[in-house]
Amino acid sequence: MVILESQVASAWVDYNGHMNDAEYAKVFSLAVEALMDRIGLDVAGRESHRYTIFTLETHLCYRREAHEGQPLKVTLTLLDRDAKRLHVFFELRDVEDNLLATSEQMLIGIDSQAGRPAPFPTSVETSIATLPQANSGAWPELAGRTMGIRR
Repeated sequence: MVILESQVASAWVDYNGHMNDAEYAKVFSLAVEALMDRIGLDVAGRESHRYTIFTLETHLCYRREAHEGQPLKVTLTLLDRDAKRLHVFFELRDVEDNLLATSEQMLIGIDSQAGRPAPFPTSVETSIATLPQANSGAWPELAGRTMGIRR
């Protein structure tokens, strides 16, 4: 599922002539916002439900360079979920479908008034159920990676 379409802004390009590493994180942050909009937690939804989503953890993997003006699309796969958490996997691709980067994230639903984790509102949970979910044995190849120096 394509969750976000964008292009590399000139302000995102660094001294190496390609998109700065921090800007990849920005694009994935925008993808989380697009996800929130998709499941009913846009500005109005956050206000009416008094509910939002925070990012608990993220693992970003860079695969290819992106350059100024290059069109981008971010796809979403839901890896797992429970009553208040989403384990999501985003892929950043170019128009030729080359994989530029991935971002695996753990998101948590927050009761905005209490400032604490809380189960998703019913309408949001219903929307989450419509997201494309990977089977437990068929996660994307780059999901679930650990970082370390191989010996």
